Amino acid sequence: MKVDLGDLNAFVTVARAGGFRDAARLAGVSASGLSEAVRRLEARLGVRLLNRSTRSVVPTEAGRSLLDRLAPALNEVQVALDVVNAFRDRPTGTLRLNVPLAAARLVLPSILPRFAAAYPDIVVDVAVEDSFVDMLAAGFDAGIRYEERLEQDMIAVPIGPRVQRFAAAASPAYLDRAGRPAHPRELLGHACLAGYFASGAVSGVVNEWEFARDGETVRIDPQGPLRVRLGAGADLAVAAAVAGTGIVYLFEDWLRPYLARGDLEPVLEPWWPGFSGPFLYYPGRRLVPAPLQAFIDFIRAG
Repeated sequence: MKVDLGDLNAFVTVARAGGFRDAARLAGVSASGLSEAVRRLEARLGVRLLNRSTRSVVPTEAGRSLLDRLAPALNEVQVALDVVNAFRDRPTGTLRLNVPLAAARLVLPSILPRFAAAYPDIVVDVAVEDSFVDMLAAGFDAGIRYEERLEQDMIAVPIGPRVQRFAAAASPAYLDRAGRPAHPRELLGHACLAGYFASGAVSGVVNEWEFARDGETVRIDPQGPLRVRLGAGADLAVAAAVAGTGIVYLFEDWLRPYLARGDLEPVLEPWWPGFSGPFLYYPGRRLVPAPLQAFIDFIRAG
């Protein structure tokens, strides 16, 4: 059965974007053109691939099966075509990154403007999400994650600060009212603004707060009036802490502007634990696209 490669690519783009308009914006083509390509593909295959509604576009069971097998193959085709980039004076194309909110907020702002200036022909497409994704199946070239979340078959390149710290903080008004804890265990008597990762349920396991000092490590299960999904909900927790609701536990760099202004006050600072900084990761079993190779070389050069 002869099928147009462009129609297949249109289907993958629409399925990944969840709609024709978003797919058209990402691909730089018209929504009507993508719609026609998908209809043509469905007619050729004799099966519906996408369920369309006014709000969203979702793959059918047949569409999902095709997408799972097709997306990695099309990625390899794109990588193969990208070989010609080596013959250009400077690389061009799109670099697709999947990163957690912490990296988008704390790591990339100091890197991407300089990279854009050095490589004006490369477009960096950043998807910000804290949940785990199959990077290749989702069409990304690389991602940023912390060491404990890296897959074993990936190549990891350090990016951003090599050591970071978690910090606890609260508003001066809250601490004047509730007291200033001198040991992490005293937090059990405080209003803690807790968080959980995307893989957990609202009523499920809350992220432990860890503290360390002089060889002693203390972990507590934070309890309080608010819990948020870490990542997108972090700003809400910070705002609640500034308003005097309780104690927040987050990246030190995230809280630093509030600490500098005096909106928040450090809590148990000698106990703040350090941890390894993030990594750029990408598959080691495929040819590296030119835009990604340029980015790797750029961050390695510092």
